[in-house]
Amino acid sequence: MVYDPNNIFAKILRGEIPCDKVYEDDHALAFKDINPQRPVHVLVIPKGEYVSMDDFSHNAADAEIAGMMRAIGHVARELGVADSGYRILANHGSDGNQEVPHFHVHIFGGANCGPMVKRM
Repeated sequence: MVYDPNNIFAKILRGEIPCDKVYEDDHALAFKDINPQRPVHVLVIPKGEYVSMDDFSHNAADAEIAGMMRAIGHVARELGVADSGYRILANHGSDGNQEVPHFHVHIFGGANCGPMVKRM
């Protein structure tokens, strides 16, 4: 998959589309999902042009990877779900149902997230 600089998250990063920002630093941006699936549903995206976790883990600098992981933890603590628990989810490719071709992590919390995946 090739990075599309016109994807919605790239436009959000450039300020062309507004977002309900909850956190930002040099490496990541976190904002509320427009269609929340739990009381807390935030997306955390790296500021670099990475299509997927595979792309990010292979090509991002160590500082970007550390920054992304620290941003996820910071957001979970700031939104009050670190103690009660939360789920992080990153979809990859068509079988993973990735909808936006910019690596992103969902943070779900504030209510029980249920089982991870339904049994086959």
